[in-house]
Formats: sequence, C-alpha cells, structure tokens
Amino acid sequence: MIAFTVAICTYNGALKIPAVLDHLRLQKQRQNFDWEILIVDNNSQDHTAAVAQRYQQQWKQPQPLRYSFEPKQGLAYARRRAVKVARGEWIAFLDDDNWPCDTSLSVAYDFAQTSPSLGAFGGKILADYEVEPPSNFQEIACFLGIIDRGDQPFRYDLLDRWLFPAGAGVVIRREAWIRCVPENFMLTGVSSTSMLAKGEDIETLSYIRKGGWQVWHVPTLIIYHHIPKNRLSKNYLIRLFRGIGLSRYSTRKIRLSRWKYPLFFLLYILSDCYKLIIYWLRHGLTLHNNLVARCQLELLLFSLISPIYHWQKEIKTKGNKV
Repeated sequence: MIAFTVAICTYNGALKIPAVLDHLRLQKQRQNFDWEILIVDNNSQDHTAAVAQRYQQQWKQPQPLRYSFEPKQGLAYARRRAVKVARGEWIAFLDDDNWPCDTSLSVAYDFAQTSPSLGAFGGKILADYEVEPPSNFQEIACFLGIIDRGDQPFRYDLLDRWLFPAGAGVVIRREAWIRCVPENFMLTGVSSTSMLAKGEDIETLSYIRKGGWQVWHVPTLIIYHHIPKNRLSKNYLIRLFRGIGLSRYSTRKIRLSRWKYPLFFLLYILSDCYKLIIYWLRHGLTLHNNLVARCQLELLLFSLISPIYHWQKEIKTKGNKV
C-alpha cells in the first residue's frame, strides 16, 4: 500500500491527458511519500490507449504510471475501476481536463494525515477558459465544476447537510469507499450517450458521509479546470443543463428514507412548478439573447420532468427483464 493514487478518468482523451501528465510531472513534494498515476480509459474510441502506452515507455519519473481499461461507459464506472485497481490508501480523482497545481499532492498528503475519521476532501477548482465566457457566466460556472468555497477549511456537514465537494479533484480514502459505496448505483455520470450529466459524485460522497466518515473543504488544494471553446457553446450548455435537471430525481432520492418518497416528491414537484413559473415571468422576454438565463430555465424545466423520465426508464427496464 502506498500513500496516493492519482486516478485520471478519461473518455477519448488522447489529446487531453498529455497536459494532465505534464502537470503531474511538476509536482513538488515537501514530504517523502510514495504515489502513483493511474489512467482509467473509459471505453475510448480514439487513440487514448496508444498515448498512454507511449507515455509509459518514455516515463522517467519515480512514480509508476499505470493504465486500466473500463468497458462500461460512464464516469461512475471509471471511478469504480480506479478504486478496484488502485494501490494507494487515498485516491485523488482527476478528469482529463483537470490540471493540478505543483503543490497539490503535498497539500493533499498533509491534510490526509489530520484525522483517522477523514473520508474525503476537496478544494478549489479554478477556471482556465480557452475563450472569454459570457459576462454573467459566473452565475452558472459551478455547474461546469468551477467551485471556490472560500479560504477557510470547513467540514461540509457542519455547514450544509447536502453540500459536497465536486467530483473533479476530490480525494477519497479507499477504505471509506470500499466500506460504504455499494456496487449498484443510480447515477452513472457523464458518458458519450447519457443525458444524466451530473450526480454520481453526490451519490458516492453521500454513502461515505452516511458511513460516518468526515468530508472536508481544503482551500489550499487547488486544481484548474480547462474549459475549451466548445463547452461554452449554446448546444453543449443546454444539453448539460438538461442532463443535470434529469439527474435531480436520483440525487433527491438519495436524501430520503423510502417512506418519505411520496410526500417529498409531491413537494418537490410543487416547488419546481413554482420556481419555473416565477423564472419565466422574470426572464421570459430575454431568453433568446441570454444564454445563462436559458440554461437556468432548462435546469428548472428538466428538474420538473425528472421523475417522469426516471419512471419511464424503470418501467422499460422491468419490461425488458420479463
């Protein structure tokens, strides 16, 4: 067992993982601890495997560079593959567009030593935009994983019961995952075909917190999220916010005991209807030229229809099994 596994989960990342690996080469270790890098290829259809192999052949760093293939599409499957094959006591998850600061591993190692009940922690995710975003983009930037929750460390459940660090850049104790996170899960995360764009990180961290492990914010742990031009396009953002909205049914369901489902989902529907009407009345006339407002409207609308979407999927799944 070593201290850390840095798991890079990637789909069609042949052009992206070199930048992540180059940033990991620059890590400055203030302490002496062992760590490894693990590329998890989530059924890529490009030359990701060949790029990983080339880097392995040329790799001169003391840290091992390993590769693992996950055939099931979805970020949740890729992360579970990482947990199964990781050698580290802790797993630091990076997406293929996340660039760690040169002190990230040292900061993570220091904080990991603070408490035996620490199960997971995350830090700041700052934006590296390829092009200038819209002037009011900060209103929705958190939905692209751009998150800054201040300069003071805090324990998430003491601030907000259902607030969690982002999945990109999160560091999880492998023991906590193995003990608490079930094999079967509701949300599979981002994939080439799924509209359910978010929520797998909330589901995972919910299980870990329910298992009695602490989850913290560490402000000195900083990574950069590279946002290319295409992710600021209207088509991409609308599809993203529809996916986040459709995921709301499952992320809300995680919070509730089974007997509470009927009452609370009725309350959620009434609340979503109210929010949608109010938002339309306030912003309806500006939606054609305000991309941020349009994205927020899509989120509200698809949150409202999220239960119907999932019930249809459940009925179809049961029908296929008969």
